[in-house]
Amino acid sequence: MGPRRTAPVMAIGLLICSLPFHAQAADPPCDRYPAGKQARCVAIWKDLNRQDGPTIAQFGLDQQKRREQGQINAQQHLAENMAFIKQSTDKRLERLKERMARE
Repeated sequence: MGPRRTAPVMAIGLLICSLPFHAQAADPPCDRYPAGKQARCVAIWKDLNRQDGPTIAQFGLDQQKRREQGQINAQQHLAENMAFIKQSTDKRLERLKERMARE
């Protein structure tokens, strides 16, 4: 893997690593739940992020490939990444809400 491919892969790794939240503090989206449910929320949120990590990484790799092939430019790449991140996060938030409602 050359330098051109290493940077995007590292960026994707950093994105995935930044997704889970620390159990010590109830970060968004878990801070809206009562204190007694926040730990469970954090555990569910971490699990949802772990489950979606491979999909997020694959999207990033596919985007980089399209960009290297000249199918998209830098602005399109950024716009599509931001849209994907928002959509992916919204889906995880909905799944979190559903799982917390069942708890």
